[in-house]
Amino acid sequence: MRLTKWYPTRSPLSDFSRRMNSILNTLSEEEEEPSVYSFDPAIDIQENGDKFELTAELPGVDKKDVNISVNEDVLTISGEKKKTVKKEEAQCYRSERMFGKFERSFRLPDEVDQDKIEAKYENGILHLTIPKTEESKPKEREIKIK
Repeated sequence: MRLTKWYPTRSPLSDFSRRMNSILNTLSEEEEEPSVYSFDPAIDIQENGDKFELTAELPGVDKKDVNISVNEDVLTISGEKKKTVKKEEAQCYRSERMFGKFERSFRLPDEVDQDKIEAKYENGILHLTIPKTEESKPKEREIKIK
């Protein structure tokens, strides 16, 4: 078995894009256009007894620029990280921050109560609480000894 290092926030396509940009940047001393990367927020999903908890890192994204929707058992988080207005008299030598639109979608399991999903956004972190239906919550029952 061959082990490879796993980067949870990178996709193979974005790795390839970064490598190509690095190669091209070394070939030319002066970059005419800023590099374009996709902005994919890092997301954690955990199951905690009677609910699922989703946490998304959205640094620099304003709350009003985040949209959350559920359509046919698919939860979608989308939005845009807008570039700050730069001053015209300033000369930019390097820009490594990522900007642009993003969208992440997740298929919800059948045991989720979609009408009771709650969202909280604070300091660039989006927290979603996705409760399970009453029927699917773990139940404890006592078994009598004969």
